[in-house]
Amino acid sequence: MKIEELLETHGDLELDAPLSKHTTYRIGGRAKYLIYPKSELSLIRIVEVCKAQGLPYKVFGKGSNLLCSDNYYEGVVICLDRYFTDFNFEEDGTCIAQAGVSLIMLSNGAMKESLSGLEFASGIPATVGGAVVMNAGAYRSDMSEIVERVYVLRDNECVWIEKSDLDYGYRHSLFLNHPDWVVLGVEIKLHDGDQKEIRDLIDSRRQRRKDSQPLEKPSAGSVFRNPSDAQAWELIDKCGLRGKSIGGAKVSEKHANFIVNEGDATAEDIDQLVLLVQNAVFEKYGVHLKMEVEKFNWNDAKMTS
Repeated sequence: MKIEELLETHGDLELDAPLSKHTTYRIGGRAKYLIYPKSELSLIRIVEVCKAQGLPYKVFGKGSNLLCSDNYYEGVVICLDRYFTDFNFEEDGTCIAQAGVSLIMLSNGAMKESLSGLEFASGIPATVGGAVVMNAGAYRSDMSEIVERVYVLRDNECVWIEKSDLDYGYRHSLFLNHPDWVVLGVEIKLHDGDQKEIRDLIDSRRQRRKDSQPLEKPSAGSVFRNPSDAQAWELIDKCGLRGKSIGGAKVSEKHANFIVNEGDATAEDIDQLVLLVQNAVFEKYGVHLKMEVEKFNWNDAKMTS
């Protein structure tokens, strides 16, 4: 059986899929295969096939923290946000969610159940799986504060990994060291709260994001992690880089830690602007800004990490 036929047996398959349609940057080359697995068993089989055929594979969430190169990807992109989208709340505040669930949708669902703990995530345009992998956070909170354990496809076996073994840190988890593992689901623990207070907090933060972030233009959110003793946006701003552009990429005039796609940016434009910002901040302050955005399908020699 041809690889295309085999993959199509286990999910919705797209050939030569433009990754620009699957990232919030609206940037990226094409992937030879892009598939939405229909079930857990199908996902396991797809990963088995990839390994047997020597095909690289990458799991995508909402593509909200990715800078895909303009190169062709000779592998399989696996998307979980079509069929892995179930979640349930239990009486004690426990929530079991599949990896493809929208983090914003889950946050709103928790609010409707009068459960607190996910307010910080109400504006993060990611899937639960992606948020778990990156330890996504905002407003001085992150996923590590609510995750109890994570359900993972690891070495052809589905297992639960306890929080104590996840090596959580600032925008870091164990999964970043094991890109071949696939997060399938998560158990999180929330606590009782007042629904109106939760809703008001979510609404106020939504307005704050609208006022302070360039949400009207394609981006991947904050480009750089904050150094231990500074705010990345302040360092960038003090270097006079607000509004700086290369090609169709531009340092946002609204928030200096955002690099936006003005409409016709290439991945190379973004990459070069990232490097310019890193060099400028290092020369002036001796601080290396590390990217928070993950780079995908780039040659190692061109990585600006």
